[in-house]
Amino acid sequence: MLAKRIIPCLDVKDGRVVKGVNFQNLTDAGDPVENAKFYDDEGADELVFLDVTASHEKRKIILDVVGRTADDVFMPLTVGGGIKGLDDIRDLLNAGCDKVSINTTAVHDPFFIKKASERFGSQCIVVAVDAKRVRPDMTYEPEEPWFSDPFLREVRLVVPSNGGLVWAISTHGGRKMRFIDAVKWAKKMEDLGAGEILLTSMDRDGTRDGYDIDLTRAIAEAVTIPVVASGGVGTLEHLREGLVEGKADAALAASIFHYREYSITQAKEYLRERGVPVRL
Repeated sequence: MLAKRIIPCLDVKDGRVVKGVNFQNLTDAGDPVENAKFYDDEGADELVFLDVTASHEKRKIILDVVGRTADDVFMPLTVGGGIKGLDDIRDLLNAGCDKVSINTTAVHDPFFIKKASERFGSQCIVVAVDAKRVRPDMTYEPEEPWFSDPFLREVRLVVPSNGGLVWAISTHGGRKMRFIDAVKWAKKMEDLGAGEILLTSMDRDGTRDGYDIDLTRAIAEAVTIPVVASGGVGTLEHLREGLVEGKADAALAASIFHYREYSITQAKEYLRERGVPVRL
C-alpha cells in the first residue's frame, strides 16, 4: 500500500500568511516561506498555498513567494486560487510549484482541464472540489450552459435523491451552489485529465468536527486518481478517519498544524501506531 500523505495548507494574501474564517477578519500569520521551511523540516509530504488575493494584478506576488519557497524547500508545492488560463499555470510551474489547483475555471469551462493536462501533464493538474450536502432549502445558480454537451450532461444534479446522500458543487467559499453532482463531477474531471482531486467539505470546513467521511469515501471510490481530504480537522483521529474510513490518499489540514496544536511528526506517529502507512 502506498504511504498516505499529510499536507498542511497556508492561505496567502499579498505575500503573507493569513488566518480567518471564510476569508473574513484576516490577520497576519507570518511569512509563507518561513512557514514552508518549518513544515519541510517537520517532514510534511507536501504543502498547499491558497492565493486568497487571486487577481491578475497580484499574481506576481504569489509567483515571488513560490520562487522563494522552491529555493529553500524540497517537498512538492501546490498552488491554488485565481487560475484563469494556461498562462497562469505556466507561470506558476516556471516559478517552482509542482501542481496547480483549479476550481472556478473548471466549473466555468470543464474542457479547460483537458487543455491544461494536455499542455502540462495530468500529474500537475489538481481539481479542487468544494462540496455541500444537498438540502431541500438550497438555492442554486443558473444551470451551466455546457449541460447541453452530451459528454457533460450526466453531471447535472438529480434531486430529490430518494433518500440517498447527494452533494452539490459550491463556489465562492460555499456561498454559491451549482447544479452539479459532486461525485459525478470528480469522475468527469478525471476523465478530462485531472491527476488529483482536492476535496473539501464546505459543511465541515472550519467546524473541527472531522471530515465528511461519506463524501470522502464516495468520491474516493468513484475515481482512480488520488483524493486529498480537506475540511473539518480538529484532532489526529480525524486524519486517521479520513485516510482509512474515507479512503483518501492524503489528508490536508490547516489550523491544527499552524497553531502548533499538533506537529507533523505527532500526526504521522499517531497514524503509524494505528496501522496507517506514512513516511517518517
